[in-house]
Amino acid sequence: MENKGSDEVEKLKTKFLSVWHNVKYSWALKSKTSFSRNSPVLLLGKCYHFKAEDDDDEDDDSSSPTEEACCEATYEADSAVGNVEAFRRDFASRVWLTYREEFPALPGSSLTSDCGWGCMLRAGQMMLAQALVLHLLGRDWTWSEALTLQPLDTETWTTSAAKRLVASLEASLQSSPGSSLPKPPETNQAQAFGPAEEADAHMKDIYHRTLVSWFGDDSSSQLGIHRLVQLGSVMGRQAGDWYGPAVVAHILKKAVEEAIDPILAGITAYVSQDCTVYSGDVMDNHRAPGAGQDAEAQRPPHNEASGAGEVDGRAVVILIPVRLGGEKTNPDYINFVKNLLGLDYCLGIIGGKPKQACYIVGFQDDSLIYMDPHYCQSFVDVSTGDFPLQSFHCPSPKKMPFSKMDPSCTIGFYSRSLKDFERINQELTKVLQPSAKEKYPVFTIVQGRSRDYDLSACLTPDKREWPFIRRTVTTTGDFVLL
Repeated sequence: MENKGSDEVEKLKTKFLSVWHNVKYSWALKSKTSFSRNSPVLLLGKCYHFKAEDDDDEDDDSSSPTEEACCEATYEADSAVGNVEAFRRDFASRVWLTYREEFPALPGSSLTSDCGWGCMLRAGQMMLAQALVLHLLGRDWTWSEALTLQPLDTETWTTSAAKRLVASLEASLQSSPGSSLPKPPETNQAQAFGPAEEADAHMKDIYHRTLVSWFGDDSSSQLGIHRLVQLGSVMGRQAGDWYGPAVVAHILKKAVEEAIDPILAGITAYVSQDCTVYSGDVMDNHRAPGAGQDAEAQRPPHNEASGAGEVDGRAVVILIPVRLGGEKTNPDYINFVKNLLGLDYCLGIIGGKPKQACYIVGFQDDSLIYMDPHYCQSFVDVSTGDFPLQSFHCPSPKKMPFSKMDPSCTIGFYSRSLKDFERINQELTKVLQPSAKEKYPVFTIVQGRSRDYDLSACLTPDKREWPFIRRTVTTTGDFVLL
């Protein structure tokens, strides 16, 4: 009996610690994110308009109305508001990776949580997950349960609410000492095979679940935080350290290269050097050994439906660490960033505010839209076939002014094939043409191959800073149309 009581006390302490993590690090912020009805919203290359069907442009007396002057409609409302629902479904289908706790200890440490320091790794995981969504499922894929996600309850994580939660837990433990904390809800089982469309949807559900499992928080997950921390130790980073966006880019590259799942044989990663993409190196990655028939055989059978086109080797995730200014982001680069986020092969940006890393996925006007990793959730065992997927998808987008963005970041692109890279090369070359304001391109694409680059010589335990690194943590939740 003593042991059972001790276990319940430990569970109570763990639950309280979870509440405290969220009070300290994360989501106790304003409860709604505001979106204007009068401006388009760009999300990873897709454009959405939130204007109501019965809105009349002639009723607008002001040429540039303030947000306060516009009428409100909540994010959850479906009341004839343009394609709010389509945006909602698209955003909530992106894979969301956040702080976790109670997972197995990280390599070389006793840490069982990444709260307070792992946000840049999580942002990098989200970008890589988006690349794998494009690779396996296509840009038009959305999760069938995306619209069933419940809004994040920011009030739950205030101090007073935390006290109420602990009190209720204590009461429940006293009334039924043998009871355990509630388990997370189970996901719906895949539907039985039917017509071709249902069979395809069933296959995509399998790929979706498999993709998420690669990012599980245990040592066996090939792209999980345990693996990333292990790879980071070779570069002078340890669990609990701050990881910059350039270091994370190199860690992701290594993780993809060393992944052993046969499906991942069809994709690799390339990191630019000194803000320069060498097209010959990218093409070599497309054609690299192991990229031929074996990799082609592992590609999902439905890639044609997602616009894959001809297959000629491995796909390549192109990661480009850059700086968008000095101590602060240069406002002259705002249009450049918008142009990038409007491209259908752009994977977004690993960056965020100083000391608050996040995954930037879009924009409206001069505000960036992002996914926030600063939300502490409990460990999910992805080794079970029916693990719940809800905590890996976010119902609540956040926004921040472009001016708040840290200039140090990593931009990502997905190139499916050599033919695809030719198109990307041509389009990016045009986007990179400096304007009168910008004067200098953020990065360049040049012909040919780079000289051999010795990563270990540039980042050792004695030399812990990279050219583009900055620092880490927190930020906001549910969403309003103005």
